[in-house]
Amino acid sequence: MRIRPGLVAGLLVAVVTLALPAVLDDSALAVYILLGLAAMVTVGVSLLMGYAGQVSLGQGAFYAIGAYTAALLALNGAPPLAGLLAAPVAAALSALVIGVPLLRLRGHHLAFATLAMQLILLSLAGQLEFTGGDIGLQGIPQFSVGSFEATSASVYAYLTWAGLALVMLVTHNVITSRPGRALRALATSEIAAASAGIPVGRYKLVVFALSATFAGLAGGIYCFYTGYVAPGSFPVLISIQYIVMAVVGGLGTVWGAVVGATAITLLVQGLDRLASLPGMPTYAPSVLSYAVYALVLIGVVLFMPQGLVPAVSGRLSGKRAGVRS
Repeated sequence: MRIRPGLVAGLLVAVVTLALPAVLDDSALAVYILLGLAAMVTVGVSLLMGYAGQVSLGQGAFYAIGAYTAALLALNGAPPLAGLLAAPVAAALSALVIGVPLLRLRGHHLAFATLAMQLILLSLAGQLEFTGGDIGLQGIPQFSVGSFEATSASVYAYLTWAGLALVMLVTHNVITSRPGRALRALATSEIAAASAGIPVGRYKLVVFALSATFAGLAGGIYCFYTGYVAPGSFPVLISIQYIVMAVVGGLGTVWGAVVGATAITLLVQGLDRLASLPGMPTYAPSVLSYAVYALVLIGVVLFMPQGLVPAVSGRLSGKRAGVRS
């Protein structure tokens, strides 16, 4: 019986993922949870860009929709589980409504339109009374199921990574199915895909909604973990960050999104610590973030245009082929 390297690697990752919450302190657990949430959104971005060929600078908007939906329901007496389940549904429905006009655009026109969508959403959230305005929503109840209540960060870590596992499983099943093969044709050429009988508009809309679903789920978990949501929780930079993560890890790959999210999240945490050193100006965190995003993107595009995971996989395959020959 031949042991598949991918299966072994997946089992090792699962074991490490389950073991880490028990050994990390609270500050490291916070990073671990945010990393998992970012990976959840980035999987959707990788699917959207790598297969449907659509660039979205507005995934942070669907992240916010999920968070506000879960928070509003929980604050108005609904069970937290119902709020969490409603978060991805609300994000998906929003994507379906918004996507009908927006997905007629292509390239940078679509990117700018999704960016404008996020700016409009944040502006509305800052003005409307039921969303708490600029102050936001506070005192969100802890996540609970029946009599069980999530009172520790480790519970949210397990919840986050269970959500990520579900997102990865759904994405894997999508890309290995017949619609997944149609999406590959769509990413290569919309004209060729349409001539082959593929309903291009419908597929683009479904993938757009699916990526929003992942972001909404992450937003729902985020609101219960932090107990607070406000427009400032979802800056425009966060949507750019998701794209950088997807590109660095490898577009169109499930594990690439996780690797990219891990690399960029740890890099950002390191930059934040550097920017907080004595003598650093107050604008250092944002300046360092933008500068590093630019440098990382340039480096990846120049030296690993397909991303970290495809580049490493290609080199390992080449070495194995060399050994066999």
